[in-house]
Amino acid sequence: QVQLVESGGGSVQAGGSLRLSCAISGYFSNSACMGWFRQAPGKEREGVAGVYTGGGSTVVDTVKGRFTISLDTAKNAVYLQMNSLKPEDTAMYYCAIRRFSGCGSLSRRTFDYWGQGTQVTVSS
Repeated sequence: QVQLVESGGGSVQAGGSLRLSCAISGYFSNSACMGWFRQAPGKEREGVAGVYTGGGSTVVDTVKGRFTISLDTAKNAVYLQMNSLKPEDTAMYYCAIRRFSGCGSLSRRTFDYWGQGTQVTVSS
């Protein structure tokens, strides 16, 4: 059974950093997109970053230069390093997997498995 468990969220001041982790069990493929999404109150869940198990990664423009996604296949884990955090980054962050696909897009409805999320709160 596929399980994704996020950790590393918390409360930080603007300009601070957090490192989110997603532990994956029950699934691995060399052709899948491991993604991070976030959802703020009253907003749609949006893609933040994705890493392709076959190589390559992407981040959305709003976090480019501040966030970095990485994959550790040996540990079966995906990470999101978040630097220079802003109050607008406040959201619930979710780890997700899209099977049999690269990371050419980060459309929420195309991802197959989801974690329960970890809260990130950034104060000004």
